[in-house]
Amino acid sequence: MIREFHLADWFTLANAICGTGALFSAMTYLQTNDASHIRIACGLVLAALIFDILDGRIARWRQRTSAMGRELDSLADVISFGVAPAAIAYGCGMQGLFDRIILAYFVACGVSRLARYNVTAEALSEGGDKVKYFEGTPIPSSLLLVVLMFVAASNDALRESLWLGKVELGGFTLHLMVLLFAVSGSLMISRMRVPKL
Repeated sequence: MIREFHLADWFTLANAICGTGALFSAMTYLQTNDASHIRIACGLVLAALIFDILDGRIARWRQRTSAMGRELDSLADVISFGVAPAAIAYGCGMQGLFDRIILAYFVACGVSRLARYNVTAEALSEGGDKVKYFEGTPIPSSLLLVVLMFVAASNDALRESLWLGKVELGGFTLHLMVLLFAVSGSLMISRMRVPKL
């Protein structure tokens, strides 16, 4: 199978590895309470974005794309821009029941958005190599949330000090900051047209 990989696929795998490393760093923070691990996790999501951009450019430059490469890209994006940001948010302190539901919703929206893209990309590209616009915000837009969490970690605004505070609803906790994940997920599955740069 590895012999079937194109050069771009190796960059896609690097994206997935960075996302996995971000997950491990978020878990390490939960064990050690050392905020540098949250900052490392956020940095790894940024590195994943760089590899995500490079894999597309390399594929177009070498004029080698494949259905497997597209699927591989989507799976890597789910890890790096869906699951990893949700895990970082959980590590930052969004651990209440409602927080978990919203973070799961965010990941489900990312998965759904990528699935929709994969089945509509050919129609959206109108026979060309590249789509002209996205339906809904692309999943890497979650990097904005990751940057916010990086800033929070840099300012010791984690766990009980998490920005915007929390509310108790029916005996369960909702951190207001998690609502940004609900908005981000909803924008991913919207029909809003976002021009592709």
